[in-house]
Amino acid sequence: MTINVHLVGDCALRLWGLTPRQRLERLLRGFPEARLVDQEQPLPASGEVLLLRADYAYDERVMRGLMKATEVALQDTRDGTVVAARGDAGRWHGSARLDGPAMDGLATVSPETVAEGLQAKLRKFDRPWVAPVRTDNLQRLEKALFSGAYKGVTDIITRCVWPTPARWATHLCIRLGLSPNAVTAGSYVFAILAGLWFWQGNYGPALLAAWFMTFLDTVDGKLARVTLTSSQVGDILDHALDLIHPPFWYIAWGIGLGASWQSGLALWDVLWVIIGGYIAGRLCEGAFKFAAPFSMFIWRPFDSVNRLITARRNPNLVILSLSWLAGHGDTGLVLVAAWTAISTLVLLVRALWAIALSKSGHEMQPWLSRVDPHAKDNPPLVRLFAPGTGPADV
Repeated sequence: MTINVHLVGDCALRLWGLTPRQRLERLLRGFPEARLVDQEQPLPASGEVLLLRADYAYDERVMRGLMKATEVALQDTRDGTVVAARGDAGRWHGSARLDGPAMDGLATVSPETVAEGLQAKLRKFDRPWVAPVRTDNLQRLEKALFSGAYKGVTDIITRCVWPTPARWATHLCIRLGLSPNAVTAGSYVFAILAGLWFWQGNYGPALLAAWFMTFLDTVDGKLARVTLTSSQVGDILDHALDLIHPPFWYIAWGIGLGASWQSGLALWDVLWVIIGGYIAGRLCEGAFKFAAPFSMFIWRPFDSVNRLITARRNPNLVILSLSWLAGHGDTGLVLVAAWTAISTLVLLVRALWAIALSKSGHEMQPWLSRVDPHAKDNPPLVRLFAPGTGPADV
């Protein structure tokens, strides 16, 4: 069924480089059923119509809900402003208005009631939202949108170190006109350089390249989300790089040590533990899907904390960087192998436990779905993974 979408009003302010109207146009591309009606044209005489205020920013989950709902008026719960309406075209008589008799009989809904809070890809719960774009809240809204683009559960470097510089870098990319795929291409370049320099034993430049690659890996996703330019190709490129490059870095690190390898363990035994553990860990995460349709790392508080430090690229890079600074590159690789083995064992136990509970009829729910992230007396762990601020609060 085609839904005729008409944007009401306008706003010249730019949010992450886009006016609210441009943001809506990009957001609507993700809904094949939506047909954007030219602003100068009257509404069609029949069919389904969706009116949207073009001086607001909209959560994708809210838009998805509006595409499914019928005969509803969406209110901004902060002041009762009607920001969207969905119904039969006949009630508007060709005039795109969000007030007057045309609104009679429409069921009033809020962002929370028309959408769901889980953002599966970002492993987080937050309130669905709509927000006005005004001069007095523009900077706060930009900051909130950027924070909302972050995964709720990730490693400690991405969670605690990268956010502020990544926000600056995202602004710079927008000013320079760089696309997310261009930033991803830069990640590939630095990933290859890091691997080559590891292989040659040039660990200083290699580690700088590796850390810059991990930084760009954060920036490209945030740039895509805040500018609504995510694409299937970009997603494939980004995830392919994330999956493939870490084992090659570890192999190159070991080969780069050459004759300086002094550990009592055989180099390739250490590397096989790292590679095997890395693959097994990924398989454990996939196996968890047999128990629940969400990420293992949002199942229980333990799993979210475990994701901060589990043996993935960034925590392993911390180990390798510290070992290089201490002059013990071989010890660093052995420590990565040990930490990978321990982490994989933990993931295996968690996956098997979850599958067993699921088969016994236990209800599987993410732990953040059972807490109110906006409660004032939340414990530190809730505040860490669900800080309770976002576009809904602006």
